[in-house]
Amino acid sequence: MHAITRSTRTLFTCCALSGVLFTGMATAKDWTTVRVATEGAYEPWNSTLPNGEISGFEPELLKDLCARIQLECKLQAQDWDGMIAGMNAGKFDMLMDAIVITPERQAIVDFSRPYAATQGVFVSATPAMIATAPSTQTVKLSGDPIQDQAAIEKLKALVKGKTIGIQSGTAYTDFVEKNFKGVATIRTYKKSGEHMMDLNAGRIDFAFDDVTFFSSALQNPENQAVQMVGPKIGGPIWGPGEALAFRKSDADLKARFNQALSAALADGTVKKLSEKWFKADIAP
Repeated sequence: MHAITRSTRTLFTCCALSGVLFTGMATAKDWTTVRVATEGAYEPWNSTLPNGEISGFEPELLKDLCARIQLECKLQAQDWDGMIAGMNAGKFDMLMDAIVITPERQAIVDFSRPYAATQGVFVSATPAMIATAPSTQTVKLSGDPIQDQAAIEKLKALVKGKTIGIQSGTAYTDFVEKNFKGVATIRTYKKSGEHMMDLNAGRIDFAFDDVTFFSSALQNPENQAVQMVGPKIGGPIWGPGEALAFRKSDADLKARFNQALSAALADGTVKKLSEKWFKADIAP
């Protein structure tokens, strides 16, 4: 959910997974090629294969959307930290990286309608934590401190005195820092997946991220000791969901992708792709 949220990526074309030369910024009402930034390191949303191709839920969905509106879409790798600034500076035309809609981001970019809605969760490699706090429940948080107080207090008890790893600059970062700063030590990471390395090495006690990210990551042999702990956290606290991001000046491009997304949601394409990549329907 990048969350926000994600790292490195390269190529991809709407109608074929191959490189395409871009001949300059498209002007309004004359879009033919669209440069799309993603992390390429947030599996299964997006990941970079050994041959440099970017694979995953979002690249497949992007291919479908661009075909619907007859655009050539070139997927480019970009670290999450510089993604929004890079787009607003003209380096990309659109972002697709499990980006959660938040009021803070809406002040600087425009969003499409959501194409996914997911949950967050803690993971741990500590046997005692796994044994005492299995991830068997789901709680819905509103974002209102008073309404959420009881659930947050239980989470504080879980992480008290421990170290939490979280990727920087995501909606989950804000949640962790707002609710657990002073209760636990918070360690931030530039790239998704780095917290998993420290978790396995025993340098942190917990990591917090998207359920869909962990569902994929925990299938890797190197993460066999890691399990989800505590409740899965959903609800309005995460906002409307994950969406495409655009420059505020590109309302015409946003409208075209909204048209394609509406069709892909209506005909079940988003549901089909999410079940393929996440083993669950995460369509909003």
